Amino acid sequence: MDSAGRTLVCSVLFLDIADYSQKPVAEQLQLKQAFNQALGVALEHVAPRDRIILDTGDGAAITFMGDPEDALFASMAMRDLAVSVPVRSGVNLGPVRLVRDLNGQMNIIGDGINVAQRVMSFSRPGQLLVSRSFYEVVSCLSRDYASLFRHEGSRTDKHVRAHEVYAVVGATPAPRRVDEAEARSESTPPGAAGWLSGMGPFGLRRSSLAAAPLAFLLIVAGGGVARALMPDDPVVKPQPAKPAAAKPAVPAAPAAGSAAPIAGGGAAVIDEAPKPKKQVVARVDKKPEKVVSSKAPGRLELAVAPWGEVLLDGKSRGLSPPLRVLEVPPGPHTVEIRNSTFPAHVTRVEVKPGEAVKIQHRFR
Repeated sequence: MDSAGRTLVCSVLFLDIADYSQKPVAEQLQLKQAFNQALGVALEHVAPRDRIILDTGDGAAITFMGDPEDALFASMAMRDLAVSVPVRSGVNLGPVRLVRDLNGQMNIIGDGINVAQRVMSFSRPGQLLVSRSFYEVVSCLSRDYASLFRHEGSRTDKHVRAHEVYAVVGATPAPRRVDEAEARSESTPPGAAGWLSGMGPFGLRRSSLAAAPLAFLLIVAGGGVARALMPDDPVVKPQPAKPAAAKPAVPAAPAAGSAAPIAGGGAAVIDEAPKPKKQVVARVDKKPEKVVSSKAPGRLELAVAPWGEVLLDGKSRGLSPPLRVLEVPPGPHTVEIRNSTFPAHVTRVEVKPGEAVKIQHRFR
């Protein structure tokens, strides 16, 4: 395989037969044969070039080089097939490095397989647990996938490292995407009828898209016919306005401070008092300022290269990428970014309500 020596982000399924070492050798042989048979059936839909299988003695570790859905369906199939074998299962999405062992065979090392083993150790026989990074990626692919998981809370391993785990509680979805595509292609009739029954843009059938312009023309034609059949509105002539009746003039009363007219036609002396000046006050409308609640969460905007596990106040919150934005309560926080190849990066930030704090780091 040409990928030897490269670091890739893959899905890893770690399987373990519970209490395998405590059983007699004859019973171990029967359990391992039943385990290998069930695993072969669970992986029959995954191409050999898209998987790497490691035999761990009391179980196996399978690295899926392709879609995360391959790991989801294979792990659920293994859980349902291994009824007679007490199998514990754990799935993680993380970085791994492909190397060759002493026999020249392909081997897997890295944080991706290590965390898968830790997640598996938290499960019970017959239970399937996945990490937070695997859940965040798979749950975004389909609403059907998101309903398969149940949050189990945080678990701490022997190295005092916290892990958010999710249990897979739903049944295996069927049929798969490839099977659906093949079934649609086989059931589609040939010719123009088959083309019209196919799917077009936006998930709509081509027959619906072809009928849309015809329906629009029918609506426009119906509106024109209805307009032509409607009677014309009568023209209303405006009535001339009636002149308003003139009101008799009323003599104005003498103003305060002025003298009444003198009898005999003499001129009256008028003492006018000074009028007070009007004060003009400008009115300013103040817009209400937006008040941010002290309980509103803040955000951490992450930019990590090439990758890193983000720990907030000692608790793992996932891998970045794909993790880009993280909502946190306001106040001081300690952010630690880990990479299995480089020293960890630790920083302390002060997050204010409703504000975003950017954290950028590149491992070198």
